Formats: sequence, C-alpha cells, structure tokens
Amino acid sequence: MLYPNDAYNRMGAAAASAQVQTCTAKAQEAGISPRLDNNAVARGATEGAAVGGAVGAVGSIVSGGNLGRTAENAAKGAVIGGTAGAVRGSFHNDKPNPTYRNFVSRCLRDQGLEVIGWN
Repeated sequence: MLYPNDAYNRMGAAAASAQVQTCTAKAQEAGISPRLDNNAVARGATEGAAVGGAVGAVGSIVSGGNLGRTAENAAKGAVIGGTAGAVRGSFHNDKPNPTYRNFVSRCLRDQGLEVIGWN
C-alpha cells in the first residue's frame, strides 16, 4: 500500500503500480523471496519422525516388547510422527520475509513513493 504523496499523485496510480511491479521483480532477481524459506515442512517432518520414533520405542519397551518389536514400533512411530510433523510444518511456512519488504520499500522510496503497509 502506497501513501498518496506528491510523487504518487504526479505519476498516477497506474505508474505507481508499475513501479511496485518493477521493485518486486528486482527483489526476486536479487534472489530474495517474498516469504521466508525456513523449510518448515522438512523441519516439521524431521522433528515429528524423531518424536514419533522415540514414543514408539519407549511404548514398546514399557509394554514389555522384545528388541525386534521395539524397532518395528519405533519405525511405525517415526512414519506417523514424520507425516504429522510435515503437515504441521506446512501450516507454519507462510511468514513474510522482512528483507524482501525492506528491499521493495527502499526501491520505491528511491522513486519518491512511500510504502505504508503490506497486503
């Protein structure tokens, strides 16, 4: 969202929108993504698999399972936990990238435009 300052009013909404497109393209050409690429899905799957595997193994040991049964239960727990962790991670992979926003804002400021918010 741009503030309708003198530069905005001089160039008009269409030209200001074109400047936004230019600045966002420059940010992406520089390798900056609009969203943080924090690998939340992969991290969630890894964490879930580790927790699920541990729970499966401990549950088997506590219930008096033998070593083969313990390994089988640990593997099952890792699969279930990994799947649940990946799903959970997918819901947390949508954070805006502050570097991207700073880049675009500065690019627009260089054109005399003022960013007042992000949709």
